[in-house]
Parts: sequence; structure tokens; C-alpha cells
Amino acid sequence: MPFRIGVLGAAAIAPAALLDPAREDPDVEVVAVAARDQERARDFAEEHGIPRVHATYDELVSDPELDAVYNPLPAGLHGRWTLAALAEGKHVLCEKPFAANAEEAEQVAAVARASGLVVMEAFHYRYHALTERMLEVIASGRLGRVKRIDTFFRARLRDRGDIRWDWGLAGGATMDIGCYPIHLLRTLAGAEPTVVSATAQERSPGVDRWLRAELALPGGATGSISGSMLSRRPRASGGRVVGTAGIMDVTGFLAPQSGHRLVIRDRSGRWSGTVPRTPSTYAAQLRVFADAVLRGETFPTGVDDAVANMRAIDACYAAAGLPRREPTAAA
Repeated sequence: MPFRIGVLGAAAIAPAALLDPAREDPDVEVVAVAARDQERARDFAEEHGIPRVHATYDELVSDPELDAVYNPLPAGLHGRWTLAALAEGKHVLCEKPFAANAEEAEQVAAVARASGLVVMEAFHYRYHALTERMLEVIASGRLGRVKRIDTFFRARLRDRGDIRWDWGLAGGATMDIGCYPIHLLRTLAGAEPTVVSATAQERSPGVDRWLRAELALPGGATGSISGSMLSRRPRASGGRVVGTAGIMDVTGFLAPQSGHRLVIRDRSGRWSGTVPRTPSTYAAQLRVFADAVLRGETFPTGVDDAVANMRAIDACYAAAGLPRREPTAAA
């Protein structure tokens, strides 16, 4: 039988991240949704064929017919409602960033470990063949010893009313955008960076429009991350790995199903190409989540990884002179 999942909130990301891939996955069935605005929840359910609408988030996480919960709420609410779902015995697929800060992430992780339930942070790009290919190139030694890794993601979010700009909901560019290049750098390095310095520009007090950080990696390598949520340039994501024997460049790592390019330059010459675009990052992520829930298989974006990424986010904010985010006081 498929496992049954409910959605917290009628978030704009939910159709692409969960609902569309779930229709193609025989192991997953989306059966319930709850939102603060019940009319919006009903419209969302009708549009996407979700059979049940709950009046509150509490009702959804306590629904005895659910096996798992998808948590795409604002970052300041991630920790609270992941904990609520775990308390009701539900597995959780939680959107990034995992919590408001590293301290809250550690609290959630401790509960998740004790519960034995599956808790996955939704860094969907990590499950695509493009990321696996980059890791294979590094592991092969083709680039030699890695000396530097630079990663970036930029977007244009002009709407001042968007919740991702809201300090009270733990908003900011590094939370919503910069968490991706931080995660990619950590993934490619296979190690945890130290933040050496960071600069940022605020859009409102405490809320970063963009942030750039210089990093040090174990063994003497260096790196940088850059995340902008109000870029003057077109939306793009990418990175570069420089080794003693070659260089690897990637564009479109975040959503390679929409287009990407991998370029490798080494002693043998230059190679440029792509990997298969399908399945999409979201479909691949959901497949791994299902395998973890139903078959106990392991995966890389669990709670330990989530805590480490939140520590790096907090360190970037501290180095840039910005305060860390705090959990939202009320739903």
C-alpha cells in the first residue's frame, strides 16, 4: 500500500515539490491539506485532487490516517511543526532551511533520532543525477586535490510582501536562497567549512537581500558562497571546483531538469555535456523519501546534515554582523 501524506499549508512550492511527483509514484498518496485560511485550503484541495481538508495544522498532524507530513511552512515554523508531527508518530519531509537556527535544528534532530521516524530536509537538487555526477568526478581524482570550491544561487524576489522577506518568519536571502550554495559546497567538499568572513546587504533591518562569505575547508582548501534574493542579474545557480589537475564548472545545479551544463577541463582537454534531466529533482527526492519510509533505506539529507547546514547559515550571519533567526512565536 502507498504511504499517505498530508500537506501543512497551501504553499506555492507544494505542487512541484510533492503533488506532481506523487501522482507518478505508486508508493505515495497525498490525502490531506491544512492552511490558516480554510477557503484557500479548500480551493487548493479541489485544484489538486486532495480528498481531505483539515481546519488546523494540529488536526492534520494528528490525523490517524496519515503516515507522513510535508512541511513547506515559513522557516520560522519548520521546527515547531516538525516536532508536532513527530509527536504524533509521523515521518516528515521538511522544506529547507530545516529550522530557524542551529539550536532549534539540534532540538528537532534529537527528537527525530529518538523517535526512529524518517525526517528529511528537502534539498531536492541533492538527489539528481547531476549532483551524483559531480561527486563522481571529484572522487575519481580527475581534478586532483581540491583547492577551492565556489557556489552561488541568485534570484529576483521583488514582492516586499512575500513571507521570505519577513523577519518574524525567519526570512532572508541566506535562509531561502543561500542555504543551497552552502549545502552544495558542503556536499562537494565532503567536509564542514569554517566561515572566515562575510558581507551582506539588508533589505530591511536584519533581513539580508544578499550575502557572500569566504570559507576555509579542512586540508587547506578555500571556498565561497553567494546567495541573492533580489539580484539585478537573471536567476541562476552554479559552482566551480578547482583542483590541482583540473577545473569543473556547473550551471543549473538547482533544477537541472530545466537545463544545466557541466564542463570539465583537465590535462586531457575539455569536456562539456549534460546528464539525463529526468527524473526531476523533486521526483527523485520523493522516491528516496518513500524508500526511507517504506524500506528503511538511508539518505544524505537527514537530521545530522540539516544541523550542520544550519550551523553554517548561523556562522555566515554572525560573520556578516547580522542576527541569527529565531523561531516564530505563533502559527
